[in-house]
Amino acid sequence: MSDTRVLVPVLESDTLRNTVAYAVQRATERAEETGGTVSIHFVYPVSERLTSETGEAEFETARSLLDRVAVWAAEDVGDDTDAVVLETALVGTREYLFSPGDYADVLVRYARDHDLELAVFDPNFSPFGKTRLLPPLEKEVDRAGLVVEEAPVTRGRQNPLLVRSGNVTQFLGLFSVSFLFYLLLAGSVVPFELVTGAISATIVAVSLLGVSLTMPIRPVQTAKLVARLVLYAPYLLWEIAKANLAIAYVVLHPSLPIDPEMVEFDAAVWSALPVTTLANSITLTPGTLTVDVTKSHFTVHTLTHSSREDLFAGSLERAVRFVFYGRSIARIPSPLERREQREKP
Repeated sequence: MSDTRVLVPVLESDTLRNTVAYAVQRATERAEETGGTVSIHFVYPVSERLTSETGEAEFETARSLLDRVAVWAAEDVGDDTDAVVLETALVGTREYLFSPGDYADVLVRYARDHDLELAVFDPNFSPFGKTRLLPPLEKEVDRAGLVVEEAPVTRGRQNPLLVRSGNVTQFLGLFSVSFLFYLLLAGSVVPFELVTGAISATIVAVSLLGVSLTMPIRPVQTAKLVARLVLYAPYLLWEIAKANLAIAYVVLHPSLPIDPEMVEFDAAVWSALPVTTLANSITLTPGTLTVDVTKSHFTVHTLTHSSREDLFAGSLERAVRFVFYGRSIARIPSPLERREQREKP
């Protein structure tokens, strides 16, 4: 019985999500073959050559990406959390990284320090923008004695096609949603509605496959997400009710104690649906209004000091993370705690 220890260098790319999924799958397969445990280390190389101003921005970008990667990997691991250990780290922060050899040195050193045996690379791993560094970097790491694999994921196109190919599960998922929505609007299940609904759902599924669903459907995880969403709905209604009472008190108070202010924060949610859910939840809660969202950076208008406190306490953000990422990810620090950590010397 032997342990499986995997190194996965990460940088922002359109194939990173699938690379993470492949790395988790590959590591768990090797562990099943050997009967050992799994340890996956996601590392982000950050060069010391950056100036202090741009360097701090790069560090924030790196930490944010590593948080996302940890969430993705936890999703892919599923319920086998005890069998798989996930680690994230910044490497190369005290070194001037310039050539493939420099990047290979810090990766190999980290791998040796943590006794890692396999390196899985994103095919679009590119520290220098559009200049691909991967082929020579792979050779350097391979020469150092690690087993090197390039994740077999499709590279993004320079001008991506609007419609991408899907699979049977995605087609059936989109067909089912469309069919049920048609019957809901029709309000009837007579044979005529069933036939026309099936025809309409087929047309929708064929037309929008690859546009509406760009990631594989995982039935078990989708069922869990829906169940958590059912729990989230009454929680959101409760938060809305409490906020209504608080705003009613402010409006009816003789001195009208409002303190409007525009605030900004980076939410620990990623991808369009979780971000949209959080933005709408904030807007639905009286006293706060989402004004703008750029990726996961929120600009919110707050009416009172208490509404700002509630926003930065992160209860809504934590609930949305619970819905989309599960209980373990819901426990990460709130926006206020993350800001205090950044301000520490």
